[in-house]
Amino acid sequence: MLQEKATLSFEFFPPKDHVGFWELHGTICLLKALSPDFVSVTRRTGGRALTTELTSRVKSDLGMESMAHLTCVDSTPDKIGQAVDELKAKGIRNILALRGDLPKDGPAKLAFEHANDLVAFLRARHPDLCIGAACYPETHPDAPSAAVDLGNLKRKVDAGADFLITQLFFDNRRFLRFRDRADKAGVNVPVIAGIIPILGAKQVKRFAAMCGAGIPPSLRKKIESVGDDTEALRHVGMFHATKQCLNLLRNGVAGLHFYTLNRSSATRAICQYVRSS
Repeated sequence: MLQEKATLSFEFFPPKDHVGFWELHGTICLLKALSPDFVSVTRRTGGRALTTELTSRVKSDLGMESMAHLTCVDSTPDKIGQAVDELKAKGIRNILALRGDLPKDGPAKLAFEHANDLVAFLRARHPDLCIGAACYPETHPDAPSAAVDLGNLKRKVDAGADFLITQLFFDNRRFLRFRDRADKAGVNVPVIAGIIPILGAKQVKRFAAMCGAGIPPSLRKKIESVGDDTEALRHVGMFHATKQCLNLLRNGVAGLHFYTLNRSSATRAICQYVRSS
């Protein structure tokens, strides 16, 4: 799945119903024109079958390389084994192995305590899988320190992860410092940058808080200056994401992974501009 050039990829989440499915199908068709190297499909809580269906149809119906997310939350080793066997049977060999978000209303039922355990399980069960894992340029919110977080990341790679995709970030300097630190720590796999075009003020603040992503003062000032003007904020977000992508490519990033939120227009515009620059 991964190539020598910077890869381009998009992330989608499974819709709740068939109407949403066909709307998303149209969105994916529009983004297919950009010739992404792969697309990934998240797992909705309690909806592993939706992830499997969408991932397999992206590959079989649209002819696009696809990757399914597998999480440890609300599962067991047997269930995860069945899920990956089904994906392999449908021709899917790309997996993003994640612990998953812990529930806020009670203890979590985890198939494995940590993502590196899931990576090791998948690697042992199907050695030919292409396995990705997540990383946090600004440290995982649950990690007591950046050093501990980097050690946990190294364990994922040592367990068999082939590449990493970052959580979203808005400050390239933090990403580049993280990449240098990871390289010095022996994390010697491609690190793909996770990019999200800002579409709403509440959205960006919620995502930033959830992922521990800092908002640069200059960007925060621009967001605050447009107030409730949704269209103006959209342009601010697209301009910032475009600058991010151009700078990352100049700095030899392994790939750009867009968190699309199941929309196409902003991502398409950014990619088209970057490719023409």
